[in-house]
Amino acid sequence: MIRLSKCNLTNQEKKAVINIMNAQYLGMGQEVMAFEKKLSNFFGRETVCVVNGTFALMLALDAINIRKEDEVIVPSITYISSFQSISALGATPIPCDIDPFTMTMDINDLKRKISKKTKAIMPVHYAGGVGNLEEIYKIAKNKNLRVIEDAAHAFGTKYKGKLIGNFGDIACFSFDGIKNITSGEGGCVVSNDKKILTKIKNTRLLGVHKDTEKRFANKRSFKFDVKYQGWRCHMSNIMAAIGIVQLSRFNFLSKKRQLLAKRYDSYFRNNKNIYFIEHDYDNVVPHIYVIRIYNLKNRELLIKNLKKKGIETGIHYQPNHKLSLYSGNKYYLPNTEKISKEILTLPLHPSLTLKNIDYIAQSLKKLINF
Repeated sequence: MIRLSKCNLTNQEKKAVINIMNAQYLGMGQEVMAFEKKLSNFFGRETVCVVNGTFALMLALDAINIRKEDEVIVPSITYISSFQSISALGATPIPCDIDPFTMTMDINDLKRKISKKTKAIMPVHYAGGVGNLEEIYKIAKNKNLRVIEDAAHAFGTKYKGKLIGNFGDIACFSFDGIKNITSGEGGCVVSNDKKILTKIKNTRLLGVHKDTEKRFANKRSFKFDVKYQGWRCHMSNIMAAIGIVQLSRFNFLSKKRQLLAKRYDSYFRNNKNIYFIEHDYDNVVPHIYVIRIYNLKNRELLIKNLKKKGIETGIHYQPNHKLSLYSGNKYYLPNTEKISKEILTLPLHPSLTLKNIDYIAQSLKKLINF
């Protein structure tokens, strides 16, 4: 079976984990500090690591004081974590439609959704692309809104020559097992806002004031103060050890993803039944490869037939505003509702070969040759 997603690990990552286990300091300590420093050098901005990408979003929202009655505008086509990070704080995620060409936040619908209760915009960098990020920041500045970029798919992507995370307000990344780099689980928040990052350092450790400094010195806080609500969502040394090795291998990992995506593009470029997102893969590092199949009548049958050929596929994503928890307000998002029925995610990860891509693309084209 050609897997949809897969981590790419070597003996380097295994040795790094064994070293941490031998040292017998598994929690948050100097290895996390080292990973944060390497990430800060990578982004050119201070970085704080947490247990996963969902908590990265949630702690960033919490740090800008998102609370009950507040609204955050977010595309409906995203993983549930984007919505859950907002509602977990008692705030309301306001679903936004997507641009049919980039699959990212639709600018016109964003403008329509802004209200007196809007406190932040959460653009989702779908499949590694970022859409019209410059316009989103212009709108945010004009309306005095914060921007929290859900950049889980876009580690390593550049926008107008700058690395995502190197500019803007706040960017949140995920390092789960199948992302562009992994730490097993994990995530991080990147920003120039020192006040925000200081609060996140405390809230990731149950709100214990300045506990980060103690743990980075391999010490514990037995006498401490807590000034606000926190959660136990720090990164561990085991996770950081994996992440450090993955970051050192990122040149290979990113180029392989870009090479495979370009190969897919070459198969689908002149196919009237298939639409793919036009990315400049010299600057975009794709996390997933999504196509849209026009006039697709039975997606489940297609998925089943591809599986018979040994090809695993997926759907990224179902509309969040249709889920029971978020369906109270009836929103009509025409692009989202049409496109979500036609999209299919094809295998993409560094363990694949060009021959794998050839087989997948050729098999798909035969099955949808209406």
